[in-house]
Amino acid sequence: MTQLADIDIELHDILKSVPDPEIPVLSIIDLGVVRSAKLLPNQVAKVEITPTYSGCPAMDVIGDDIKAELKKHGYTPEVKLILSPAWTTDWMTDEGKKALKDYGIAPPVDATSDKEALLGNKRVIPCPQCDSKNTKLVSQFASTACKAMFKCEDCEETFDYFKCLI
Repeated sequence: MTQLADIDIELHDILKSVPDPEIPVLSIIDLGVVRSAKLLPNQVAKVEITPTYSGCPAMDVIGDDIKAELKKHGYTPEVKLILSPAWTTDWMTDEGKKALKDYGIAPPVDATSDKEALLGNKRVIPCPQCDSKNTKLVSQFASTACKAMFKCEDCEETFDYFKCLI
């Protein structure tokens, strides 16, 4: 079940302007790593973030970027990393999934396609270039651990697939 983020409206647009350092077409809001953002007394902005996977190297950069952006807007930032509940691709926005596809990265499809892969069956991942479903897994890991590499057998392009994590 998806757990929605709890973000004060005053902080939403500020945080939406912070890009993911590994996939700059995604904001940290669209990626779903911001779990809460609350305004406290004295212009303190407390933000809780969850990594896409345990040990994600981008989290320090994301925390620093959040702090810098909040300071620009006159807030005193407090950023806390939380690990539970674990991040899921269900927390990504539809806008974020579309941005991934437009950028050439296949967005997460659904949990079933990745569970099938765990059972040794073929994943059906549409190519973000030509929408063909005639694709094959090249590597379980791509440019980051949260992505796999696929190749389209029709247009012959390789592409990253953002793994579905639930």
